[in-house]
Amino acid sequence: MHILVTNDDSINGEGLKVLAQASMKLGKVTVIAPKNVQSGKSHALSLRNPMEFKKINDIIPGVDTYVLDGTPAECVRVGVNHLHHQYDLVFSGVNKGFNLGEDNFYSGTFAAAHEAVLLGIKAIAFSTHFSSFSGAERYLDEIMKYIFDEKLLEINPLYGVNIPLESRGIKFCAQGNTHFDITYVAKGDIVQGVGFPQKKKDNTKYSDVDNTYQGYTTIVPFLINITNYKILEKLINK
Repeated sequence: MHILVTNDDSINGEGLKVLAQASMKLGKVTVIAPKNVQSGKSHALSLRNPMEFKKINDIIPGVDTYVLDGTPAECVRVGVNHLHHQYDLVFSGVNKGFNLGEDNFYSGTFAAAHEAVLLGIKAIAFSTHFSSFSGAERYLDEIMKYIFDEKLLEINPLYGVNIPLESRGIKFCAQGNTHFDITYVAKGDIVQGVGFPQKKKDNTKYSDVDNTYQGYTTIVPFLINITNYKILEKLINK
């Protein structure tokens, strides 16, 4: 099994090493990560802008490691379309900070996994609490084993996994609501966003937000095609 590991916290991100080390227990690992932090870049692409891409010293002995001056989604694209490796899986993360609810629309970590599935490769985005990678280090092997024992990737090609500092167990969840209530403060010609996700407003059934903050490792199965087929059918038959 050949696994491509990437992230959005840059080649220097601590969670990248945590995920690469766990992935090595499953097969061959190649790391391609952004040169700089790409948090909040979502599925952005540089398109026609040239990007520096080079092999560097292995971040973990025995793991081929590359750095790209681009986005997480581009790390996956370059790994597939430039290196021409045949990857069985793409793992993205471990992100410093949960990706819950609407976070996934903005997350570079999730976008890398999303891009992998668009390219025909099954993928998982992993995130953990902002304060520490201790939960990921402690539970990641157990989570991986569960995913493969339950053959989750045979059921669905794309998942988001959030790992708390202390896990009470694993729960399957729906994408919840984080409700970012952000305002912008102006200082001269500069504006700065101020605000935090309002988790208390979440009322989604089986919410990843609610369950993660209750201390569960949450697993959300995601779709690539976001067409609302129920509405489409009504419109066609209108």
